[in-house]
Amino acid sequence: MSKKIYVGNLSFQTSEEGLRDLFSQHGEVLSANVVTDRETGRSRGFGFVEMDESAATAAIEALDQTELDGRSLRVNEAKPRENRGGGGGGGRGGGGRGGGGDRW
Repeated sequence: MSKKIYVGNLSFQTSEEGLRDLFSQHGEVLSANVVTDRETGRSRGFGFVEMDESAATAAIEALDQTELDGRSLRVNEAKPRENRGGGGGGGRGGGGRGGGGDRW
């Protein structure tokens, strides 16, 4: 079973290859990616690494608060992605002015 690891506070110069190299010291890296901005292609300063569960646990313990490319990394187990669906959200009522009747 594999585990996904969140890696925060990455330098904008850190590459996926650099991330893979760092984590491979603690076991086989199944995937490594640095999250980039869609419009600019620039790193957003965080990424994810996927490893075997026992290797991931060891890597988290060993690498949290260590330095890579001049930045102190934040390394922990990734949280499940939230559903960010863009469905229309409700209750915007309209409606005219309430009843009342004639006031003559």
